[in-house]
Amino acid sequence: MKIGLTFDLRSAYLREGYSLEETAEFDRESTIEGIEDALGRLGYVTDRIGHVRQLAERLVRGDRWDLVFNISEGLHGIGREAQVPCLLDAYGIPYTFSDPLILTLTLHKGMTKRVIRDAGLNTPGFFEVHSEGDILPEALDYPLFVKPVAEGTGKGISGRSKANDARELDSVCRELLRLYPAGLLVEEYLPGREFTVGITGTGITSRPVGIMEIVYNQDPSSGIYSLDTKANYEELVSYTVPEEPVGQACTDLALKVWKLLGCRDGGRVDIRYDRHGNASFIEVNPLAGLDHVHSDLPILAYKNGYTYEQLIGEIMQSALERIPQHATP
Repeated sequence: MKIGLTFDLRSAYLREGYSLEETAEFDRESTIEGIEDALGRLGYVTDRIGHVRQLAERLVRGDRWDLVFNISEGLHGIGREAQVPCLLDAYGIPYTFSDPLILTLTLHKGMTKRVIRDAGLNTPGFFEVHSEGDILPEALDYPLFVKPVAEGTGKGISGRSKANDARELDSVCRELLRLYPAGLLVEEYLPGREFTVGITGTGITSRPVGIMEIVYNQDPSSGIYSLDTKANYEELVSYTVPEEPVGQACTDLALKVWKLLGCRDGGRVDIRYDRHGNASFIEVNPLAGLDHVHSDLPILAYKNGYTYEQLIGEIMQSALERIPQHATP
């Protein structure tokens, strides 16, 4: 079975002049090699395609694949994660992970939280800021947390993201609006413990891979999983598997979110406890990082007894279920 690989290689974009922050979500060569190696051990033949423009060139040339393993994040616009799936849908080629609707919805944190809130699932109060006139100092209880509405990998998040009063809120919103004109999400700060839940499967076959707690080593009170924290996680945080009652509450909420949104094959749901001691939804990542050393999903899988090959195998099996009478490797 021939599996195409779509991805955004960070080094290639850096050579084009893009910054380290602009390319923070993109993959390193070792990530692609790790996926290729796992798929090879599972019996698949792989073919590197690359980013969406390279995919378009290959499709026009007549190249086809039985399935595409897609981890391409895209570069421009709110629909950037959906670019590769849209193109593959147009050519009738199946692929791993979620469809264009889900990838576009979940990249927009505000829209995602509206769906979660309207379904009656627990998530902190919030509002969006798209201009200075949208900054509402009295709308929610302080402290508040501010982050770009449509970024991942901790981009735009720092120690200043936690606003303790109206002055701090106004200052950080004005600063971030200049950097992220697509808008900001302001939500009530969750002071409790923080977790991420890994999930594989689709719909009724969805199941937890496991859960891990994010423990902040140097300043536990800050509790801010920023871009810098993620880049230096080995020094700044510890990852642990929580006790059963806490882990079960987070897993239950994560599975409800995953199924409600219609996410597919594999990803993560981030959960944090609120001031009332209840598990609360933060955000979902249906296109989670898969670096076999550094990414949260593989790390939590290892801590819960999985190998990297098993994780990739479960993702593939879920995707293959969408192919009638799919071929075996």
